[in-house]
Amino acid sequence: MSPAPPTLGVILAGGLSRRMGGGDKPLLRLGGRTLLERVAERLRPQCAAGLILNANGDPARFAAFFDGPVVPDSVAETPGPLAGVLAALDHAAAHRPDVAFVASVAGDTPFLPPDFVARLHAARAAAGTRLAVAASGGRAHYVDGLWPVDLREDLRAALVGEGLRRVGQWIARQGAAEAEWPDRPLDPFLNLNTPEDVALAEGLLGREAP
Repeated sequence: MSPAPPTLGVILAGGLSRRMGGGDKPLLRLGGRTLLERVAERLRPQCAAGLILNANGDPARFAAFFDGPVVPDSVAETPGPLAGVLAALDHAAAHRPDVAFVASVAGDTPFLPPDFVARLHAARAAAGTRLAVAASGGRAHYVDGLWPVDLREDLRAALVGEGLRRVGQWIARQGAAEAEWPDRPLDPFLNLNTPEDVALAEGLLGREAP
């Protein structure tokens, strides 16, 4: 694969974590470390333009675990990951005008693959699409994707003007390539939604393919 163009990474941590009992799911611990630390450790080396965290509320609660900018949603009262993606696109446009792409990942995916960003760019280029999303086990992971910064006004119009909330619906409008990963010996996009998922992930630590 050719080198990926400079890409800003964003960890999406704005969810309400209802199935986990509320609170900041990325601050849950897995193997003695927070999910946020694990995700950031994997994504940061892949993003030459840096790494940000999308979260609302007091950013100080993340200071011990994340040393980059904490960026809140840029559209008021717009729940869901599309608002976090838009916040990242706006941040890139304002602070890194040289960067054309943002790669987003869910804040509860501790097994993120080391070739995530490169393979999304390769899939996008091969398919001739603007967007790319990750897939594993035959299932697309819409929030783990690659987004062009110049689509931010289109996304804003969908969020504000139409009230659109479903990530897959907006992606379908744009057209997106899929980069597929195997889901054995573990799914690299396993996300932890319940305490049972955390227990499962504890048992999977150290089982990744070489």
